[in-house]
Amino acid sequence: MGKGGEAPFINKKASEAADAAATTKKAFTLEEVSKHRFPHDAWVIDNDKVYDVSDWYEHPGGAVIFTHAGDDMTDIFAAFHAAGSRNMMKKFYIGDLIKESTNKDKRQLDFERGYRDLRAKLMVLGMFRSSKAFYVYKYLTNIGIWALANYLVATSDSPVVHLISASLIALFMQQSGWLAHDHLHHQVFKNRHYGDYGGLLWGGVAQGYSIQWWKNKHNGHHAVTNLHSSSAAAQDGDPDIDTMPVLAWSLKQAQSYRELSADGSDSAITKFFIGHQAILYAPILLLARLSWMRESFKVAFGLGAATENAAEEMKRKGLQFPIGEKVALLLHYTWMIALSTGFGRFSILHSLAYFLFGTCACGFLLGVVFGLGHNGMATYDADARPDFWKLQVTTTRNIIGGHGIPQFMVDWLCGGLQYQVEHHLFPTIPRHNLPKTHEFVHSFCKEWGVTYHATDLFDGTVEVIKHLQNVSDQFVVDFVMDGPTM
Repeated sequence: MGKGGEAPFINKKASEAADAAATTKKAFTLEEVSKHRFPHDAWVIDNDKVYDVSDWYEHPGGAVIFTHAGDDMTDIFAAFHAAGSRNMMKKFYIGDLIKESTNKDKRQLDFERGYRDLRAKLMVLGMFRSSKAFYVYKYLTNIGIWALANYLVATSDSPVVHLISASLIALFMQQSGWLAHDHLHHQVFKNRHYGDYGGLLWGGVAQGYSIQWWKNKHNGHHAVTNLHSSSAAAQDGDPDIDTMPVLAWSLKQAQSYRELSADGSDSAITKFFIGHQAILYAPILLLARLSWMRESFKVAFGLGAATENAAEEMKRKGLQFPIGEKVALLLHYTWMIALSTGFGRFSILHSLAYFLFGTCACGFLLGVVFGLGHNGMATYDADARPDFWKLQVTTTRNIIGGHGIPQFMVDWLCGGLQYQVEHHLFPTIPRHNLPKTHEFVHSFCKEWGVTYHATDLFDGTVEVIKHLQNVSDQFVVDFVMDGPTM
């Protein structure tokens, strides 16, 4: 969602609705609000006030605003927005929520008040303030990895040395991903412009990713983690688990192959992938970065978008940095081509091998951490989601040291996402403050009896693969019982 800043364009429909509401002072039940759950007809609730944000693609955070259409966005709004951002919403106000219509009992209300109080406590303790010294250290160590990789290629003709260099480049790009993530979540700088510039550097130049593509996808993931869309027209599903036709994270998702077949897709290929997804998981991760680079290039150069949501956002809002995005990606590819060719010394085959090894290794290193964060955890239908805290905690897995891998290595490799639960609850807390935040979150979850899961890299990966196999097994039984479709 948006992070504050300049006042956005106010769409005419919402402005007229707000003007009318100022005189009528309407009150709405939760059921009435829930009927307005589509981008062209979107009502949201924040602190028991109802707002009409229909067609507001100009929202600073983009189309993510529609993930909570027809629902309460109070806590996800607080998680993503700077102080004072609620002033923007006044233009969209149309009335108040009838509190009794939510049917929340006293325990649920106390629970929500409790985790909101915890957020306030963490702010007082300074958990949301970043250490600039920590980030200077991360910048320098990452630049050091990059410089060493380039030096090895420039000074050696040994294929073994080049393999080491490609491995270092994979690590450099993976670590750059965590830095881009921190900047674009405004952990490093609270000024959103500085954060975006950091994202252009570490996400665009260092990795070849479009920050516009990343924001649309990643902000949506945070808002509706592990949710299946309520309908094709709604935007209340998690784009990170929208991995069909190659991976299905629930039987419901696997069954959607019938819809893919109906609109002309090859259901036989889809059934093959779902049936063998536990085996194919690792190879898919190796190829993931190639897909992300392709989608980024398309977005940055106006060649299309992966989803209708992203396409409409681009059409209505355009690129935040129309020149900066293109320049960043061109710089990335210029540098990568120069390095992969050994600055003009390598053969075509050698150059391609270097590029693919570094690219695929980086994708695997990123994908393993992404997968451990949420895959194989609970999934929900969007229209039956739990409250903000339970959604984030039950869909998220933390990573700890184990099987001979010490915690400090896990911390370095995962770039803060080893504390994925805490990060999803408080996405603007800098990663160096997450260990302390973890103590408060773990204690709060224990006090309220909320599921909290943590495991090491090895066991967590086994959990993900077993989950994929379980979905495959259910799918095969369902397919046999239901019979093949014509």
